Amino acid sequence: MSEAPHGAPIKTPGQLIAAVIAGFAVPIIIIVLLAYYVDNSTRTGAGTDSLSEAEVTARIKPIAQVEIRDANAPRVYKTGEEVYKAVCSACHASGAAGAPKFTNTADWAPRISQGFDTLLHAALAGKGAMPPRGGTSPDDYSDFEIARAVAYMANNSGASFPEPAQPASGAAAASATAGASAATAGSSGASDAGAAQAAAAMAAMASVPQAAAAPALGATQSADASQAGKALYQQVCQACHAAGVLNAPKFGDKEAWAPRLKEPMDTVYNYALHGKGAMPPKGGSNASDADVKAAVDYMVSAVK
Repeated sequence: MSEAPHGAPIKTPGQLIAAVIAGFAVPIIIIVLLAYYVDNSTRTGAGTDSLSEAEVTARIKPIAQVEIRDANAPRVYKTGEEVYKAVCSACHASGAAGAPKFTNTADWAPRISQGFDTLLHAALAGKGAMPPRGGTSPDDYSDFEIARAVAYMANNSGASFPEPAQPASGAAAASATAGASAATAGSSGASDAGAAQAAAAMAAMASVPQAAAAPALGATQSADASQAGKALYQQVCQACHAAGVLNAPKFGDKEAWAPRLKEPMDTVYNYALHGKGAMPPKGGSNASDADVKAAVDYMVSAVK
Protein backbone atom coordinates (compact mmCIF):
# COMPACT_ATOMS: atom_id res chain seq x y z
CA MET A 1 0.00 0.00 0.00
CA SER A 2 1.59 3.27 -1.07
CA GLU A 3 1.10 6.82 0.33
CA ALA A 4 0.50 9.90 -1.79
CA PRO A 5 3.48 12.24 -1.81
CA HIS A 6 3.11 15.49 0.27
CA GLY A 7 3.66 18.72 -1.62
CA ALA A 8 5.52 21.66 0.07
CA PRO A 9 3.57 25.01 0.16
CA ILE A 10 6.71 26.91 -0.88
CA LYS A 11 7.93 25.60 -4.16
CA THR A 12 9.82 28.52 -5.65
CA PRO A 13 12.43 30.98 -4.40
CA GLY A 14 9.96 33.83 -4.93
CA GLN A 15 7.43 32.19 -2.60
CA LEU A 16 10.15 31.76 0.03
CA ILE A 17 11.11 35.42 -0.12
CA ALA A 18 7.44 36.46 0.14
CA ALA A 19 6.92 34.23 3.18
CA VAL A 20 9.98 35.65 4.96
CA ILE A 21 8.89 39.25 4.30
CA ALA A 22 5.32 38.50 5.47
CA GLY A 23 6.69 36.89 8.65
CA PHE A 24 8.40 40.19 9.55
CA ALA A 25 5.94 42.71 8.13
CA VAL A 26 2.68 41.37 9.54
CA PRO A 27 3.77 41.48 13.24
CA ILE A 28 5.22 44.97 12.75
CA ILE A 29 1.98 46.24 11.22
CA ILE A 30 -0.03 44.72 14.08
CA ILE A 31 2.25 46.36 16.69
CA VAL A 32 1.97 49.78 14.98
CA LEU A 33 -1.83 49.55 14.85
CA LEU A 34 -2.03 48.57 18.52
CA ALA A 35 0.24 51.47 19.52
CA TYR A 36 -1.86 53.90 17.50
CA TYR A 37 -5.05 52.61 19.12
CA VAL A 38 -3.66 52.89 22.66
CA ASP A 39 -2.26 56.37 22.09
CA ASN A 40 -5.59 57.72 20.83
CA SER A 41 -7.77 56.18 23.54
CA THR A 42 -9.12 58.29 26.42
CA ARG A 43 -6.69 58.35 29.36
CA THR A 44 -7.97 59.04 32.86
CA GLY A 45 -4.88 58.35 34.94
CA ALA A 46 -3.09 60.91 37.13
CA GLY A 47 -1.19 63.59 35.23
CA THR A 48 -2.87 62.99 31.88
CA ASP A 49 -3.89 66.67 31.66
CA SER A 50 -0.48 68.04 32.61
CA LEU A 51 0.13 69.22 29.06
CA SER A 52 -3.24 70.89 28.63
CA GLU A 53 -3.22 74.59 27.75
CA ALA A 54 -4.69 75.57 31.11
CA GLU A 55 -2.14 73.55 33.09
CA VAL A 56 0.80 74.86 31.08
CA THR A 57 -0.41 78.45 31.47
CA ALA A 58 -0.76 77.98 35.22
CA ARG A 59 2.81 76.64 35.49
CA ILE A 60 4.50 79.39 33.51
CA LYS A 61 2.57 82.41 34.78
CA PRO A 62 4.63 84.98 36.74
CA ILE A 63 4.69 84.65 40.54
CA ALA A 64 4.12 88.37 41.07
CA GLN A 65 1.15 90.21 39.63
CA VAL A 66 0.95 93.96 39.07
CA GLU A 67 -2.46 95.57 39.41
CA ILE A 68 -2.74 99.18 38.28
CA ARG A 69 -5.51 101.28 39.76
CA ASP A 70 -6.56 104.85 39.27
CA ALA A 71 -5.82 106.59 42.57
CA ASN A 72 -8.39 109.26 41.75
CA ALA A 73 -11.15 106.79 40.93
CA PRO A 74 -13.97 106.58 43.51
CA ARG A 75 -13.56 103.68 45.90
CA VAL A 76 -15.92 100.76 45.50
CA TYR A 77 -16.88 99.57 48.97
CA LYS A 78 -17.68 95.94 49.71
CA THR A 79 -21.13 95.08 51.00
CA GLY A 80 -21.73 93.78 54.50
CA GLU A 81 -22.42 90.32 53.11
CA GLU A 82 -19.14 90.28 51.19
CA VAL A 83 -17.13 91.29 54.28
CA TYR A 84 -18.99 88.73 56.40
CA LYS A 85 -18.23 85.90 53.96
CA ALA A 86 -14.59 86.91 53.55
CA VAL A 87 -13.75 87.60 57.21
CA CYS A 88 -16.46 87.18 59.83
CA SER A 89 -17.90 83.81 58.79
CA ALA A 90 -14.75 82.04 59.97
CA CYS A 91 -16.08 82.27 63.53
CA HIS A 92 -19.62 83.63 63.35
CA ALA A 93 -20.92 80.96 60.95
CA SER A 94 -20.36 78.23 63.53
CA GLY A 95 -20.19 80.28 66.72
CA ALA A 96 -16.56 79.32 67.31
CA ALA A 97 -14.60 80.81 70.23
CA GLY A 98 -17.76 82.21 71.82
CA ALA A 99 -18.71 84.33 68.79
CA PRO A 100 -22.47 84.96 68.43
CA LYS A 101 -23.64 82.58 65.73
CA PHE A 102 -24.98 84.14 62.55
CA THR A 103 -28.84 84.27 62.51
CA ASN A 104 -29.01 82.97 66.10
CA THR A 105 -31.27 85.54 67.75
CA ALA A 106 -30.59 84.21 71.24
CA ASP A 107 -26.84 84.79 70.83
CA TRP A 108 -27.29 88.24 69.37
CA ALA A 109 -30.13 89.63 71.53
CA PRO A 110 -27.98 90.82 74.48
CA ARG A 111 -25.47 92.36 72.10
CA ILE A 112 -28.06 94.08 69.95
CA SER A 113 -29.57 95.63 73.07
CA GLN A 114 -26.28 97.47 73.66
CA GLY A 115 -26.72 99.43 70.45
CA PHE A 116 -24.97 99.59 67.10
CA ASP A 117 -22.18 101.91 68.27
CA THR A 118 -21.11 99.46 70.97
CA LEU A 119 -21.14 96.57 68.50
CA LEU A 120 -19.08 98.54 66.01
CA HIS A 121 -16.57 99.57 68.65
CA ALA A 122 -16.14 95.92 69.72
CA ALA A 123 -15.59 94.91 66.08
CA LEU A 124 -12.98 97.62 65.50
CA ALA A 125 -11.13 97.33 68.81
CA GLY A 126 -11.58 93.60 69.38
CA LYS A 127 -13.32 91.75 72.17
CA GLY A 128 -12.59 88.45 73.90
CA ALA A 129 -11.07 86.02 71.40
CA MET A 130 -11.91 88.28 68.45
CA PRO A 131 -8.92 90.36 67.31
CA PRO A 132 -9.41 94.00 66.25
CA ARG A 133 -11.19 94.24 62.91
CA GLY A 134 -11.48 90.46 62.77
CA GLY A 135 -7.74 90.21 62.20
CA THR A 136 -7.70 92.51 59.17
CA SER A 137 -6.15 95.94 58.72
CA PRO A 138 -7.61 99.29 57.60
CA ASP A 139 -5.88 98.72 54.27
CA ASP A 140 -7.94 95.54 53.80
CA TYR A 141 -11.34 96.83 54.90
CA SER A 142 -12.33 100.36 55.88
CA ASP A 143 -14.26 101.22 59.03
CA PHE A 144 -17.32 101.76 56.84
CA GLU A 145 -17.05 98.22 55.43
CA ILE A 146 -16.64 96.79 58.94
CA ALA A 147 -19.73 98.74 59.99
CA ARG A 148 -21.63 97.27 57.05
CA ALA A 149 -20.65 93.75 58.12
CA VAL A 150 -21.78 94.42 61.71
CA ALA A 151 -25.15 95.73 60.50
CA TYR A 152 -25.53 92.77 58.12
CA MET A 153 -24.91 90.18 60.86
CA ALA A 154 -27.06 91.96 63.44
CA ASN A 155 -29.98 92.56 61.06
CA ASN A 156 -29.98 88.90 60.06
CA SER A 157 -30.10 87.98 63.73
CA GLY A 158 -33.03 90.07 64.93
CA ALA A 159 -31.88 93.70 64.76
CA SER A 160 -33.18 96.48 62.54
CA PHE A 161 -30.19 98.78 62.31
CA PRO A 162 -30.14 101.19 59.35
CA GLU A 163 -27.48 100.75 56.69
CA PRO A 164 -24.40 102.78 57.71
CA ALA A 165 -24.05 105.99 55.73
CA GLN A 166 -21.36 105.80 53.08
CA PRO A 167 -18.54 108.27 53.79
CA ALA A 168 -17.76 110.95 51.26
CA SER A 169 -14.04 110.50 51.91
CA GLY A 170 -11.58 108.66 54.11
CA ALA A 171 -11.79 111.48 56.64
CA ALA A 172 -15.52 110.95 56.97
CA ALA A 173 -14.93 107.28 57.70
CA ALA A 174 -12.45 108.15 60.43
CA SER A 175 -14.95 110.63 61.84
CA ALA A 176 -17.66 107.97 61.98
CA THR A 177 -15.37 105.58 63.83
CA ALA A 178 -14.25 108.24 66.26
CA GLY A 179 -17.88 109.24 66.76
CA ALA A 180 -18.77 105.68 67.72
CA SER A 181 -15.92 105.65 70.24
CA ALA A 182 -17.03 108.96 71.67
CA ALA A 183 -20.59 107.71 72.03
CA THR A 184 -19.36 104.69 73.98
CA ALA A 185 -17.23 106.87 76.24
CA GLY A 186 -20.09 109.28 76.75
CA SER A 187 -22.46 106.52 77.87
CA SER A 188 -20.15 105.75 80.80
CA GLY A 189 -21.02 109.09 82.43
CA ALA A 190 -18.64 111.66 80.97
CA SER A 191 -19.17 115.23 82.13
CA ASP A 192 -20.36 118.08 79.90
CA ALA A 193 -16.84 119.47 79.81
CA GLY A 194 -15.45 116.06 78.83
CA ALA A 195 -18.09 115.74 76.14
CA ALA A 196 -17.08 119.12 74.75
CA GLN A 197 -13.43 118.03 74.69
CA ALA A 198 -14.42 114.78 72.98
CA ALA A 199 -16.40 116.64 70.35
CA ALA A 200 -13.43 118.89 69.69
CA ALA A 201 -11.13 115.89 69.37
CA MET A 202 -13.51 114.13 67.02
CA ALA A 203 -13.71 117.22 64.85
CA ALA A 204 -9.92 117.39 64.77
CA MET A 205 -9.70 113.72 63.74
CA ALA A 206 -12.29 114.27 61.04
CA SER A 207 -10.21 117.11 59.63
CA VAL A 208 -7.18 114.87 59.11
CA PRO A 209 -6.56 114.78 55.31
CA GLN A 210 -6.70 111.00 54.87
CA ALA A 211 -6.20 110.95 51.14
CA ALA A 212 -3.19 113.25 51.36
CA ALA A 213 -1.73 111.73 54.51
CA ALA A 214 0.03 108.86 52.76
CA PRO A 215 1.79 111.02 50.17
CA ALA A 216 2.84 113.51 52.88
CA LEU A 217 4.37 110.76 54.94
CA GLY A 218 5.78 109.08 51.86
CA ALA A 219 7.74 112.26 51.14
CA THR A 220 9.54 111.81 54.47
CA GLN A 221 10.61 108.24 53.80
CA SER A 222 14.11 109.44 53.00
CA ALA A 223 14.30 111.19 56.38
CA ASP A 224 14.96 109.37 59.63
CA ALA A 225 12.21 107.69 61.65
CA SER A 226 11.97 110.51 64.17
CA GLN A 227 10.99 112.98 61.48
CA ALA A 228 8.33 110.59 60.15
CA GLY A 229 7.00 110.11 63.69
CA LYS A 230 6.89 113.85 64.32
CA ALA A 231 5.05 114.43 61.05
CA LEU A 232 2.38 111.85 61.89
CA TYR A 233 2.03 113.23 65.43
CA GLN A 234 1.40 116.72 64.09
CA GLN A 235 -1.08 115.48 61.50
CA VAL A 236 -3.05 113.00 63.59
CA CYS A 237 -2.01 112.25 67.16
CA GLN A 238 -1.96 115.77 68.60
CA ALA A 239 -5.74 116.02 68.12
CA CYS A 240 -6.02 114.19 71.46
CA HIS A 241 -2.52 113.87 72.90
CA ALA A 242 -1.71 117.59 72.81
CA ALA A 243 -4.42 118.37 75.40
CA GLY A 244 -4.93 114.92 76.93
CA VAL A 245 -8.44 114.57 75.50
CA LEU A 246 -10.43 111.34 76.10
CA ASN A 247 -7.89 110.16 78.70
CA ALA A 248 -5.09 110.17 76.14
CA PRO A 249 -1.69 110.58 77.83
CA LYS A 250 -0.77 114.21 77.29
CA PHE A 251 2.31 114.90 75.19
CA GLY A 252 5.29 115.57 77.44
CA ASP A 253 3.41 114.60 80.63
CA LYS A 254 5.67 112.06 82.39
CA GLU A 255 3.06 111.15 85.02
CA ALA A 256 0.42 110.41 82.38
CA TRP A 257 2.82 108.25 80.40
CA ALA A 258 4.42 106.43 83.33
CA PRO A 259 1.74 103.67 83.67
CA ARG A 260 1.86 103.00 79.92
CA LEU A 261 5.64 102.79 79.81
CA LYS A 262 5.64 100.11 82.50
CA GLU A 263 4.39 97.78 79.77
CA PRO A 264 6.62 96.47 76.95
CA MET A 265 6.92 98.74 73.94
CA ASP A 266 5.36 96.06 71.76
CA THR A 267 2.20 96.41 73.85
CA VAL A 268 2.25 100.20 73.49
CA TYR A 269 2.70 99.83 69.72
CA ASN A 270 -0.21 97.38 69.64
CA TYR A 271 -2.50 99.92 71.33
CA ALA A 272 -1.58 102.54 68.74
CA LEU A 273 -2.00 100.17 65.80
CA HIS A 274 -5.23 98.49 66.85
CA GLY A 275 -6.91 101.04 69.09
CA LYS A 276 -7.53 101.28 72.82
CA GLY A 277 -10.51 102.75 74.63
CA ALA A 278 -11.83 105.73 72.67
CA MET A 279 -8.80 105.83 70.37
CA PRO A 280 -9.52 104.24 66.96
CA PRO A 281 -6.87 102.08 65.23
CA LYS A 282 -3.96 104.25 64.04
CA GLY A 283 -5.75 107.27 65.44
CA GLY A 284 -8.21 107.09 62.55
CA SER A 285 -5.50 107.53 59.92
CA ASN A 286 -4.31 105.31 57.08
CA ALA A 287 -0.63 105.63 57.97
CA SER A 288 1.72 102.66 57.69
CA ASP A 289 2.56 100.54 60.73
CA ALA A 290 6.14 101.81 60.65
CA ASP A 291 5.05 105.45 60.78
CA VAL A 292 2.60 104.78 63.61
CA LYS A 293 5.39 103.17 65.64
CA ALA A 294 7.65 106.12 64.83
CA ALA A 295 4.96 108.49 66.16
CA VAL A 296 4.79 106.48 69.38
CA ASP A 297 8.58 106.67 69.70
CA TYR A 298 8.40 110.43 69.15
CA MET A 299 5.85 110.89 71.95
CA VAL A 300 7.73 108.54 74.28
CA SER A 301 11.00 110.37 73.68
CA ALA A 302 9.34 113.57 74.94
CA VAL A 303 8.84 112.07 78.42
CA LYS A 304 12.29 110.54 78.87
